[in-house]
Amino acid sequence: QVQYVESGGRLVQPGGSLRLSCAASGFTITNYAMTWYRQAPGKEREIVAVMSRAGDNVVYRDTVKGRFIMSRDSANATVYLQMNSLKPEDTGVYYCKAAWPKTDERGNIWGQGTQVTVSS
Repeated sequence: QVQYVESGGRLVQPGGSLRLSCAASGFTITNYAMTWYRQAPGKEREIVAVMSRAGDNVVYRDTVKGRFIMSRDSANATVYLQMNSLKPEDTGVYYCKAAWPKTDERGNIWGQGTQVTVSS
């Protein structure tokens, strides 16, 4: 059974840093591209960063480039999101998920997310 357990979110002041973790189970993370998403209050969920299946390339949304770093620990089936120079607009619930084929029902599974609040 596919499962994601996100953690590490909390209240942080602008300019601060956080490291989010996502422990994945029920599949092998190196077999799929992995994605971090976030959803701000009243807004649609958006992609923050995508790591290639090989783990050698990460694409970031423009607003986080140079501030966020996505990484993974294949042995522990965990992906990370290091977030630096945080801004209030980074506030939201953060989720990770594998990039399943569109016909794969496992693509409908999400974790509970982890809340990041950037505020003074």
